[in-house]
Amino acid sequence: MIAALTGAGLSAAAGLNAFIPLVLVGLFARFSTFLELPDSLLWLQSWPTIIIGLIFLASELVLDKIPGVDHVNDLIQTAVRPLVGGVIFAATSAAAEFDHGQFWTDNPLIAGIVGAVIAGLVHTGKATSRPAVNASTGGTGAPLASFAEDALAVGLSLVAIFMPILVTILLVAFAAAVYYFVTSGRRRRRRREVRLAQERLEREAALARGEHVAWWRVGWRERHDRSSTGKADDSPADAPSASPQDAD
Repeated sequence: MIAALTGAGLSAAAGLNAFIPLVLVGLFARFSTFLELPDSLLWLQSWPTIIIGLIFLASELVLDKIPGVDHVNDLIQTAVRPLVGGVIFAATSAAAEFDHGQFWTDNPLIAGIVGAVIAGLVHTGKATSRPAVNASTGGTGAPLASFAEDALAVGLSLVAIFMPILVTILLVAFAAAVYYFVTSGRRRRRRREVRLAQERLEREAALARGEHVAWWRVGWRERHDRSSTGKADDSPADAPSASPQDAD
């Protein structure tokens, strides 16, 4: 159970940023006794792997904070993050089970598939929520969201290594946050579309009856357009009828 939580936490972190858990696992395996990787995956703690991971991590930290570029980066990472998540799960779950059991050690393919699925699900949640954040903030929320995701990836990786029992709580919190951002963005867009459609129908119906539209029911866009173009509020259809004196 502990081994699975360790692998799941690091795979989930890879779904947010593939290179944060990759670098951390390599460093901890090389310089500490917290992780002892299986022989087949010792290359994760080699200097070439750590250095290459740091280079890709630096580029990821920059690209993911630029609105528009972050979407392209997420598309590219669709293949990278699940792959890294699978490798990380296989490596760390096996390392955690050396003294408790051999299931993950004896079944590295299953471990890799489980890790890839977890990383893929987290990546999908991240890629789905980011457009909602960008749309609701005009792109200004992209850097803040990226910083939060990076911090979560670091925290999740450390928790998975030192306190794996807390991994479940963090994953549930992340799922709740993704659900909130996605659904709230959709609700705001639907409410705006419905409001604009209602205002348009009310204006058209009022003008067809030759009536003025009450000021509090006119959309701010139309009022702004009229004031900026200098047009009068009265249309030809709304012009007052001739007075009795004029008729005479």
